[in-house]
Amino acid sequence: MRAAGGAEAARAGGLRSRDIVLVVARGCVSVLALWQGAVLILDPPRYLLPSPLAVGRTLVERFSMLWPEALLTLGEAGLGLVIGSLAGALSGLLVVALPRVGALAWPVLLVLQALPVFAIAPILVLWFGFGVASKVAMAALILFFPVASAFADGLRRIERDVVDAAALAGATPFQTLRLLRVPLAMPALVSGLRVAAPLAPLGAVVGEWVGATGGLGFLMIQANARMQTDVLFAALVLLALMTLALRALVDALAHRLAPWARTV
Repeated sequence: MRAAGGAEAARAGGLRSRDIVLVVARGCVSVLALWQGAVLILDPPRYLLPSPLAVGRTLVERFSMLWPEALLTLGEAGLGLVIGSLAGALSGLLVVALPRVGALAWPVLLVLQALPVFAIAPILVLWFGFGVASKVAMAALILFFPVASAFADGLRRIERDVVDAAALAGATPFQTLRLLRVPLAMPALVSGLRVAAPLAPLGAVVGEWVGATGGLGFLMIQANARMQTDVLFAALVLLALMTLALRALVDALAHRLAPWARTV
């Protein structure tokens, strides 16, 4: 019975994945069609709105220039995603496991979340320099709170009767947390990670806008100054693909680490 149930869940997960791919593909085709139609009807200057064909040509012709910058931004976003997710999950766990610490730390986290991203980015560049470290810190910071908040909420939502039953069975608070509350809160953590993953490239690009010597954000600033709108749109396309790839990676890891969270 378990094997049959697992196979059925796997098939359902595969169907959902294919459905998501189809929805994304249809959305991309619709956007490209509307974009090309607007260019044909309105005939705007190329520096205002290049056609999808022009952007595709730029992606091919300037691939050797775009690819290293995209890899740099992807590396920054990936490291930020890992560090921010681990820090957010650990913070959410500590806030719930140690209520006194949480009562002091959570207001500080809320204040940090309320600060505009562009206000924090120059400080991070000042502290960590123009290299990769400041971009990783920016990406980690921008996705830290969604992960921490989602995991903390998931841990708090566990039914009190379930916790009391575990205590009556002789489980210590640590055992209840490790064996009961954390597994039951994993779907909430997965949801937080799915929300946070698309924010990682945004954090890296914001850091590159403020101060950098490379990356897609740096390339976009240079292209905008030179009115190279096709290069600007090509960088946006690569960022969109990067965001989809990170979201797919989070989904794949979530299915392996927390199979019971598939339906979330």
